[in-house]
Amino acid sequence: MLETPTLREMLAAGVHFGHKKARWNPRMAPYIFGTKNGVSIINLEKTREMLEAALVAVADEVKAGKNIVFVTSKRQAKEVVKEAAISCGMPYIAEKWRGGILTNFETISKSFKTLKNLTDQMASADFQKISNIEQNKIKEKAEKIERIFGGIANLKKKPDMLFLIGAYDEQIAVKEALREEIPVIALVDTNANPEDVAWPIPANDDATKSIKLLVSTFAKAIADAKPAPEAPSQG
Repeated sequence: MLETPTLREMLAAGVHFGHKKARWNPRMAPYIFGTKNGVSIINLEKTREMLEAALVAVADEVKAGKNIVFVTSKRQAKEVVKEAAISCGMPYIAEKWRGGILTNFETISKSFKTLKNLTDQMASADFQKISNIEQNKIKEKAEKIERIFGGIANLKKKPDMLFLIGAYDEQIAVKEALREEIPVIALVDTNANPEDVAWPIPANDDATKSIKLLVSTFAKAIADAKPAPEAPSQG
């Protein structure tokens, strides 16, 4: 049974707070309960309904052995997303989305190979024999690639699904996913267009508490959907 936060938990995390009404996207109208002090208020009944549908979709993908990439470029969400993705064994991008990750994956994946080569080089005994200047150049190059692509460096093929922390902030990722026919789950705040997202989840995508509640819910659903490791045979 998939677990979803209660309405009380979502209220406590501020999931219902949208943006100022002046910034609303009319396509979000079905998910907005009303306004308070000039701020759009999200209908949490709708949030829970859409969240449940997204969790079912995620569980089905995981059971089929698919990979789901967690994505955020939000400063306040980076560590939360990284920790959640690692906890359930999924890849992640916690930096600005680099154009071509989906549409030009073959070229982008060359950076993964470069990172592995640099890592192997730094771990070798010969690394200490080269000059400090050369060592620092190699380290800096490895750190840069690690920062940008480290969370997806083990991918052997394009992601099967994306989980975006804010459709509005990750519009390039949404466009690439549409072009490559890769389904997207996304937190969709009141300023975003939910129509390009397969499973939009109306929610506050800025507050750390809201992000943490929803991201941890997905991480748990993914972990629970993974098959248990086989016990070693006896005898």
